[in-house]
Amino acid sequence: MSENEGNDVTPNCAFDVGWGRLIFGQTFASMPDLLSTLREERPDRRDIAVYVLDPHVLLAHAPQEVFLDPSHTFRLDLSTYEASDRPLPGFIIRPLSSRTDAEAINRIYAARGMVTAPPQFFASERDPDPIVYLVAADEVTGQVIGTVTGVSHIRAFDDPERGASLWCLAVDPQARQPGVGEALVRHLAEHFAQEGAAFLDLSVMHDNTQAIALYEKLGFERVPYFTVKRKNPINEKLFSGPETLEGFNPYARIIINEARRRGIVVEEIDAASGFFRLTFGARSVRCRESLSELTSAVAMSICDDKSVTSRIVAEAGVRVPEQMTTAAPMEEIVAFLSRHGRLVVKPARGEQGQGISVGITSLAELETAIGEARKISSEVLVEECVEGEDLRLVVINFRVVAAAIRRPATVVGDGRSTVLELIEAQSRRRAAATGGESRIPCDAETERTVRDAGFALNAVLPAGQELKVRRTANLHTGGTIHDVTDVVHPLLVDAAVKVARAIDIPVVGVDLMVKSPMGADYAFIEANERPGLANHEPQPTAERFIDLLFPLAMPTSVRQVLDAPQARAES
Repeated sequence: MSENEGNDVTPNCAFDVGWGRLIFGQTFASMPDLLSTLREERPDRRDIAVYVLDPHVLLAHAPQEVFLDPSHTFRLDLSTYEASDRPLPGFIIRPLSSRTDAEAINRIYAARGMVTAPPQFFASERDPDPIVYLVAADEVTGQVIGTVTGVSHIRAFDDPERGASLWCLAVDPQARQPGVGEALVRHLAEHFAQEGAAFLDLSVMHDNTQAIALYEKLGFERVPYFTVKRKNPINEKLFSGPETLEGFNPYARIIINEARRRGIVVEEIDAASGFFRLTFGARSVRCRESLSELTSAVAMSICDDKSVTSRIVAEAGVRVPEQMTTAAPMEEIVAFLSRHGRLVVKPARGEQGQGISVGITSLAELETAIGEARKISSEVLVEECVEGEDLRLVVINFRVVAAAIRRPATVVGDGRSTVLELIEAQSRRRAAATGGESRIPCDAETERTVRDAGFALNAVLPAGQELKVRRTANLHTGGTIHDVTDVVHPLLVDAAVKVARAIDIPVVGVDLMVKSPMGADYAFIEANERPGLANHEPQPTAERFIDLLFPLAMPTSVRQVLDAPQARAES
């Protein structure tokens, strides 16, 4: 890159891309001008100065304000790029076309911890328009499952090198289809190649080994260009150095990070098990992820025994499925199976979906399922199988903070891989998207689910065909989570609050089986005393948890909003 002096490039180019500005350093002849432009960054935006020719000089001008981004720049030579003719398994790539697409892009950005853009920005008129938005959409549902943004440097600042760059590649953490990210990168590269661009550049965090491996596979090579950003709250993790506390899982980290933002002291107790202490002023609370000292031993005992939980919430007027224990005579269990046709068998105690078998229809399956459940708990429950989707509602301080449909692990065929290979690949993607918390076990329940769908684990699944490989929707067995907080029916919210009050528990994940989150029909499944708050981003679960523990650390504006409904109810 060369300075703009002597070239016909647009000088001092700072181009708005919605979530911030791309500030093209090679168009600035003066360091003070570049620094002045960086200082114009708006609140809650992330400006990025790229192709900074002498980043060490720029940092010397304002070391307290700017920092060198810990990312690498990679370049794809479009003159040698080879397109792929491999069909896309279960999704299509197309340009952004509606406000619904824009809202879906922001949903994926938020799920990935990225800065969102105003939805109206995506449809803004720009002449010429350097921005290209592509989305990956599910072939059947049309749901957007991935996105990438491209910027033409030729249109942005008359780049004599005819460059282009890739930004904001993001795939929905819940996407089942393989190869979404690769397909988006390839389509963007092919788009710019057709436009006559010479290369496609991108910036990637130095420790994002999975993304770097993908880019290198596609032919990207590292180039010595650098990026500078401002020291703002959004970028804090990039310039403040590594966390002093390590080893915590995502469910503990989301709470720890929120506490630190409020100036609450965090003390590690046992990171591997998720134990820590929070201290604010004279108040100190020990936690294990979202389980705190505020949850009583009695409430925890109620949640621990699923049969007790069902009895207590049923007395509060909550609809529960008919249930019995395997301590009953076998003839009564057989009659129970005959009466309901399909059963759920689960350990009375246990978590994370272990030992649960769903859709049991025969005596042989029933005996096998009971044996699997007894590996987890000596007491086993047999329950009528209620059809529908699994809805998790997070209740904090007797208010529903988040609601999400949880769907069982599903794979999508590519016409080449066996079911087992697809399960293993999907399991790796789920583990990467959840910090290792979600994996699909290749156990007897998975094999039974696949067999009942008419396949063997070593069979090749046709391209585009979806196959449900688990019946339960637990995150820890590969399930995916889809936020429905804004559309959940008020009666479902009311049922979740009734459950929390019946158990008298301040933080709880309430699981209901529903025909639709927008309908009133439901059946209570169980209550989890330690719900995973990180599963529900961008809903403010961690914020409300810290509000519960430390009301005095709550921002005044938030306190006023939360208190308003209660005040109206009492007036």
